[in-house]
Amino acid sequence: MNRSISLAAALFVASSLFAAPAQATAAAPAVVPVISDITPMGDDVEKVGVGFPIIVTFAKPVEAKAEVEALLEVQAERPVDGAWRWVSDTKVIYRTKTFWPAHQKVTLNAKLSQLQGGKDVTRRFAVGAANISVVDTKKHVMKVRRDGKLVKSIAISAGRGGMVKNGVDVFLTTSGVHLTMGKKPLETMSSAWMGVTDPKDPRYYKEEIPWAVRISDSGEYVHQSYGDYQYLGRSNQSHGCVRATPAGAKWFYGIAQRGDVVKITGTKRKLDWKNGWSYWQLNWTEWKKGSAIKAS
Repeated sequence: MNRSISLAAALFVASSLFAAPAQATAAAPAVVPVISDITPMGDDVEKVGVGFPIIVTFAKPVEAKAEVEALLEVQAERPVDGAWRWVSDTKVIYRTKTFWPAHQKVTLNAKLSQLQGGKDVTRRFAVGAANISVVDTKKHVMKVRRDGKLVKSIAISAGRGGMVKNGVDVFLTTSGVHLTMGKKPLETMSSAWMGVTDPKDPRYYKEEIPWAVRISDSGEYVHQSYGDYQYLGRSNQSHGCVRATPAGAKWFYGIAQRGDVVKITGTKRKLDWKNGWSYWQLNWTEWKKGSAIKAS
């Protein structure tokens, strides 16, 4: 046997044992995560309010939640602390510790290509003015601040109460930190939500309501009062919505961005954090418990 060949072979084997492993893409989970939707829309479509959440929805249940969450990177021109919370196997939500600073761009980079078979996704958001409204149901007024300055006080009428279902007075407006979720210049509202569909029933109604800004999933809006203007600023007469003057409702509709803050006070019915985009109802410690990445 040629000793020089044996020595070379030995050196090759030894060097192979200590060589650094080749860089490789992480092995794919059984189901490769595919993003089916990101809310809100991009900066070329809308501006959002300072309370806005980033909602990422996947096409199929995510198995490796911690691994996937670690690949969801949020960058802001004026950053604040934030955290992800999984609300289902297919949906994860990013909320900040404090409201976003206004007038900036925020970018989500989902670096899913680091998983074998995954694809990167990027979405940039435009944060608009800081519209923060406080509705006082006892004083019957909504005060709107824009970038910290009080710009409008609007006479309102909130939920009158008096209809209890499963121990909850569903005619009371919910107190808590709501976010605006969308708006329509004319919204059809009816009594079907409370199971009343017979026009002969004295509780029946079906009305076209102007300047409707949605603030929950349970049918709450800020909108123009459908008549009964004499109650605005004086008493609560609605089925749970915040009724406003025609001029006030139209103005509020005009400035409303998805993710604007509407804080309602003065009622005994508390807003559930899972009702619409009411994620600010959870304190920061509780919110972070929904992350799949556990603190060491």
